[in-house]
Amino acid sequence: MKVCGLRDAASVAACVDAGVRYLGFNFFAKSPRSVTPEEAAALSVDVPPGVAKVALVVNEGDDRLDEIIRQSLPDMIQLHGKEDPARVAEIRARYGLPVMKAIGIAEAEDLAQIDLFSQVSDQLLIDAKAPKGADLPGGNGLAFDWQLLRGRKYWTKPWMLAGGLTFDNVAEAVQRTGTRQVDTASGVETAPGIKDPALIRAFVAAAQTVPVPSL
Repeated sequence: MKVCGLRDAASVAACVDAGVRYLGFNFFAKSPRSVTPEEAAALSVDVPPGVAKVALVVNEGDDRLDEIIRQSLPDMIQLHGKEDPARVAEIRARYGLPVMKAIGIAEAEDLAQIDLFSQVSDQLLIDAKAPKGADLPGGNGLAFDWQLLRGRKYWTKPWMLAGGLTFDNVAEAVQRTGTRQVDTASGVETAPGIKDPALIRAFVAAAQTVPVPSL
């Protein structure tokens, strides 16, 4: 389970206490959830072993990535832009860290990317495709048609479901897709970038109580 876009110590503590396994720190400057490498480093000080710190970046060059990795010391890199498979492989080799590639889904044709990026990524984040003209590639609070994933047997890498997930719908999402991992950002917020510890706990509880179906 992953909560993304963390910006304050209370939210980090709430995630850790609730059993969240991946903490996402967003370095995309246009996002209301963005943090600096220094802020992410400070928020990570008390994160216990076994909880992964994930650096979310969007179409960053090597110089900026070097700065982010050096200062924030993440356990994983999440690529949420238009990085092609060659760039994903390059970043994975350069930093020696596992890479999670986000794939935007709106229709069945978008699923072809999954096979492509499975060859170069350690994990995949299956998210709703951002609307045309959107400032953010993710975190827009939008879901896609989960039925597109039903019955798919070709997953060769671990994957997470994202896109508009809240405590109200995460159980349905798990049942419809068979996902074993879920990710949320806006779904545990009271306003863009403002996490609510109570919503974090509710989301985790709702996700953990639903058995994963065999699809």
